[in-house]
Amino acid sequence: MEIGTDEEPQHFHDELGDHVGTRLNWLRAAVLGANDGIVSTAGVVMGVAGATDDGGTIVLAGIAALTAGALSMGAGEYVSVSTQRDSEKSILHLEATELRQMPQTEERELAEMYVQKGLSRETAEQVARELTEHDALRAHADIEFGIDPDNLTNPWHAAWASMLAFTVGALLPLLVVAFVPDGLRVLVTVLSVVLALALTGFVSARIGLSPRLPAVLRNVGGGVLAMGVTYLIGMYAGVHL
Repeated sequence: MEIGTDEEPQHFHDELGDHVGTRLNWLRAAVLGANDGIVSTAGVVMGVAGATDDGGTIVLAGIAALTAGALSMGAGEYVSVSTQRDSEKSILHLEATELRQMPQTEERELAEMYVQKGLSRETAEQVARELTEHDALRAHADIEFGIDPDNLTNPWHAAWASMLAFTVGALLPLLVVAFVPDGLRVLVTVLSVVLALALTGFVSARIGLSPRLPAVLRNVGGGVLAMGVTYLIGMYAGVHL
């Protein structure tokens, strides 16, 4: 992202828009879901492909992996984010109670936190007083806990984003094993999964404003390792069971 100068100001965060936390929350869930969909489903179909050449069996295993994985990801995200939301609401309730029962103490606490951030005592007390008069709960929630009372985490956003992304990611290896001929099935699956993992690694790095190459290498390396291990286990199981 481009950053301007004092003569031509341009902030990188302008491109992120409002409610960055909420947007990054569901984007994180979507990228994680797609990545898990690719890796886990590819691992399952590769493992079964190592044990048998029966295309119907491999596709059936892939469908089962897609269905179970998507539901599991959605439910897991919903439960975890709901727990986070419940914690945020509980914290806000406790903070609101403190503000009602000891408002002067809370205002002094707020001023002290601004002193610790570098403001002079006089300025910090003025800031604390003005913020308390405007919206005491919001001021304390922000500086103490990093919570926006009007923008709590949404478990449904995360759940749907994760479940749908998992399904999209899982469709790639499933469609490959369903339509690619037996002799090319394993090779084409590996190549397509590598490309897809490279893409999700790139997207996740871009979302997080972090270096692209390390993210891509980590993603691809983990996916290839997962497919390789499950394929070898499938081969071993297919021979000995």
